[in-house]
Amino acid sequence: MSETTTQTLEPLFDERSKVESWRLHILIEAGYPLPLAERIAVSEAVDLHFACEMLSRGCTPETAAEILL
Repeated sequence: MSETTTQTLEPLFDERSKVESWRLHILIEAGYPLPLAERIAVSEAVDLHFACEMLSRGCTPETAAEILL
């Protein structure tokens, strides 16, 4: 990789890490156990608000994760 490519990728990686960390925090606060929250947080296909809403409507974290992932 060239130096320009490396410099371009670093901010993207840092931003992605920040977003995943924030998503993880929200999922844990919603009631997901850490291992499930980690899997959901890194999945860009999962709608965070829907994942939290599922728990607030009585879905277990395990069932929600099966549906979401």
